[in-house]
Formats: sequence, structure tokens, C-alpha cells
Amino acid sequence: MIPIDDSPIVRDGKSLILAMDHGLEHGPTDFEEVPEKLDPSTVFDTATHDAVTAMAVQKGIAEGYYPSYEDDVNLLAKVNGTSNLWMGEYDSAVNWSVDYAAEIGADAVGFTLYGGSNHEVEMAEEFRDVQEAAREHDLPVVMWSYPRGQGLKNDTKPEVISYATRIALELGADIAKVKYPGSPDAMEHACKSAGDMKVVMSGGSKTSDYEFLSTVEAAVSAGAKGLAVGRNVWQREDPTRILDALEKVIFEEETADAALEATE
Repeated sequence: MIPIDDSPIVRDGKSLILAMDHGLEHGPTDFEEVPEKLDPSTVFDTATHDAVTAMAVQKGIAEGYYPSYEDDVNLLAKVNGTSNLWMGEYDSAVNWSVDYAAEIGADAVGFTLYGGSNHEVEMAEEFRDVQEAAREHDLPVVMWSYPRGQGLKNDTKPEVISYATRIALELGADIAKVKYPGSPDAMEHACKSAGDMKVVMSGGSKTSDYEFLSTVEAAVSAGAKGLAVGRNVWQREDPTRILDALEKVIFEEETADAALEATE
């Protein structure tokens, strides 16, 4: 197994993953304000920015677009995902195999696990198969660790997010993607709960430049090793500017104020 810090999806111990699995998970609604981004090549173009260590996409997007960008973008194969049309208890279909992802040229694989769902047991068993197959190909595994389910009323409570990072560690992920738990102290505890596994913050819905960068700054200061983000980058008129700022906050550990000032 290649150490995670030697993986191409990590730079100086940190990761900035640009996610574009939203077309499946959320549908075209996420592109209403930026209809040009319905063309995946526009987001692949954004992913060529030096700050981006990997781009996370589903199988069809990888098949159709990644070959044109394989020299400039590291591919994170998001192997499971389900449409927003699904109305049942939280679950996620496995849509491609690790073997096929490796054949396409993936540098890592990603998997969503809904801890607390009535389908948690089967999802954990599916993750086991993905994780062990990834080890055979020397591919790191990123878990979208999202506690959700009928019995879970608040999926961003500090103790829930700490549990989410611990689940990822216990099941063998190399990086856990989790929501921000609301405060630096809570994020610090979530990172400590992950042991030596890396934790990255989920970017979430689009917010203002300063609000977004300030939250990233707080997460990194608390021990997070980067960010997995989609809408807060490619829904902006100038994604390059926000990536310039993110590079300063994540990799150079500058403040949000300093990063915004430097990119004006």
C-alpha cells in the first residue's frame, strides 16, 4: 500500500478535491445559475488549477471526459451514488468497480457511507469490498462519511461528526470527507477522533467568499487536512480566484482576509 502522503491526490500532506458528482446526486438544479457548467469539460478545465489535487466524478463523466485531461487532472472515481429522485431510506448504489476505475486511470476512489441509515450494514459491507480492491491497486480511499437516517435528527452535531470520522478510520478509509460541525473546537475533536487518518471538510452549498474561506480557515486551523468542494468553486463566476484563495488558506495556512486581499 502506498502511503497516503505519497499519493498524487495529496500535496504537502493536504488535499483539495474538486467534486462534480452533483449531476447524479442533486440533478440539474445545481447548474441553474451556471448553465454552462452542465458541460463537464468546463469543470475539468477548472480542475487543472494547481491547487486542485483531485477531481471526483461518477463513471460516465470519467469515461467521457477524463481521457482529455489525464495529464493535467488526478481522477478520484466516485464509485457509488444515487439520484435525488430516490425517496427511500438513505442508500447509495455502487455504480462501478474498483477494477474498472483503475483501468480508466483513477488515482483514488471515493465512497459514500450513510452511518445511521437502515442500510448502513450493507453499505459497510460494500465499502469493505471497495476498500480491499483499492488496496490491491494501491489506490487511496476517500469516504464521504455522512451520518443520515430516520433516527438521526441533526447530522452536523459535534458528536455526530466525530463519530463520522471515527467510522471512516475504523473501516479503513485514508481520508474522511465530513461536514463542518459548527466550531473549531468541534472540528478539532473530529480530527482527533480520526487518529492519523486525514479529515477534509465538505464544501457544502455556495456561500459568500469570506464566509466560505473563513470556515475553511477554521477547519484547517483545527486540524483538517483540506477540503472536498464542488458548488463553492464551480458555481462562482470566477472559480480561478476562489481556488487561488483556497490555495493560500489550505496549503500556505494564510487567513481568509489575507487570501482575499492577495487575490483581488
